[in-house]
Amino acid sequence: MISCRLPLALLLAATAGLTFLSPHSVAEGPKEEVRYRCVEWQTKHIHDNDKAGKIAKTLADLKCEVERAEHDGHIDLKYRCPEWRKMTLKTHEEAHKWEEWLKQYGFETEHHH
Repeated sequence: MISCRLPLALLLAATAGLTFLSPHSVAEGPKEEVRYRCVEWQTKHIHDNDKAGKIAKTLADLKCEVERAEHDGHIDLKYRCPEWRKMTLKTHEEAHKWEEWLKQYGFETEHHH
């Protein structure tokens, strides 16, 4: 079962506010940027179907490859994101929460101001 310090409701609300930028995009004004990648496949074992769906959607929104398999009474979410991606967030606090969440899921991160 996944233990995540970032409440699921906050995770879903924060996902809706993400802005993914291409290398050619220009962000307006001062924003927080978190870069992330997860080169090796990671697997999370989840026992709640709704939670697994929400986490899978979040990982897909982060442009990760995601595979889902159900067996032995739980759901395996397998994911990776071998290329560096970045998200911009409105506040320093949001950036740190996302960075913490990404690290809990096995991602490398870089946080720029």
